[in-house]
Amino acid sequence: MSASDTFLRATITKRTEISNDLWVIRVDPGGPFAFTAGQYATLGVATAQGLVERAYSIVSSPYERELEFYFELVHDGELTPLLYRRMAGDALTIRKRPKGRFLLDQSSGRTNHLLLCTVTGIAPFISYARTLKKEWDEGLFQGDHRLFLIQGASHAIEFAYRDEIEALARAVPWLKYVPTISRPWDEPDWRGETGRVDDVIRKYADQWSLDAAHTTAYLCGHPEMLEHGKGILRRHGWEKDAVKEERYFIPTPVHA
Repeated sequence: MSASDTFLRATITKRTEISNDLWVIRVDPGGPFAFTAGQYATLGVATAQGLVERAYSIVSSPYERELEFYFELVHDGELTPLLYRRMAGDALTIRKRPKGRFLLDQSSGRTNHLLLCTVTGIAPFISYARTLKKEWDEGLFQGDHRLFLIQGASHAIEFAYRDEIEALARAVPWLKYVPTISRPWDEPDWRGETGRVDDVIRKYADQWSLDAAHTTAYLCGHPEMLEHGKGILRRHGWEKDAVKEERYFIPTPVHA
């Protein structure tokens, strides 16, 4: 199989800085790239030692022509330091086949969707929301599935999609959004929710009347949030088949 059968040569069309170590890019994939909201793409950068590749959740909707990604710089990572130096006009590789099963559950009969994430873990949830909004506008989605999104970060600047998702939540009846910060002492002007995602799961599940019988839960991002969040959900009745997870990185073990 040739490289042209496996890879697309993509071009960065836009880069947006969010903070010192967070940024968003939009990419012209350079060819057809069909995917489902919630899937990920395998991006690569060519180096003298060979191609360095990693998988990243897609922010954009399948209805968009360009692909969008939200990155956090991992200073000792293999790929994000290379991506961090890429600007508009630079090239990347994308494997032609998207992957991932972190899709919106539309077959179990559970019509509520509790979306829990940290920082860049919001990527697949933005893809869900943009996709449903497009279908809502075209009369293809009747609002019979509802999204309840909680996003955690240390600081408010890390909520790259806050304006977009809050505007959407005001415009449609099927989306609720709560951003929560874990370092409120650094931001005296913050008037929103405080604490980590797992600190507020129970509060909002109760407030929104979400229960395990009618709600699929999704956890995306930091492994610690995933583990704590799954424990909280299990203790409140969520069975394994009603919980989906997408783990973004594995913490480096600390050796004594």
